[in-house]
Amino acid sequence: MMGSEITKVGIVSCSGESIAEGTISRLATRRVLEVLRPDRTVTICLPLFVAGNEGERNFAKTHPTIAIDGCAKQCARWGTEQHSGPVNGALVVSDILGTAATGCSRSSRGASKADKDAVSTVAEHIAAEVDRILAETTR
Repeated sequence: MMGSEITKVGIVSCSGESIAEGTISRLATRRVLEVLRPDRTVTICLPLFVAGNEGERNFAKTHPTIAIDGCAKQCARWGTEQHSGPVNGALVVSDILGTAATGCSRSSRGASKADKDAVSTVAEHIAAEVDRILAETTR
């Protein structure tokens, strides 16, 4: 598809703050960027992307991207596909966690064990998706 020159996967995370899953998506994305796959990933800012930032949009056109959405509305996926084409992966936090997110907070301040566990679970799913995409694009 994109060849062996691909070294980074873009992650477009949910920017919604009205549900805990939005916060979880952002924190899990950050964990992947900073801890799990720091040399293999970059983040794409969804608000800038939707507002028309050409740098963000061009990256998503030329590199594989993963949309991480908090809920079934899939705003990150929809926005990316509207402006740059199909994403290579799409994860929905509410699908991954099911009812486990019920006890989670919309704020990262004073995160509970449930919050930390949810972020860790979603981050592992994102990292696995990064690995899958890189394996496919470097064949």
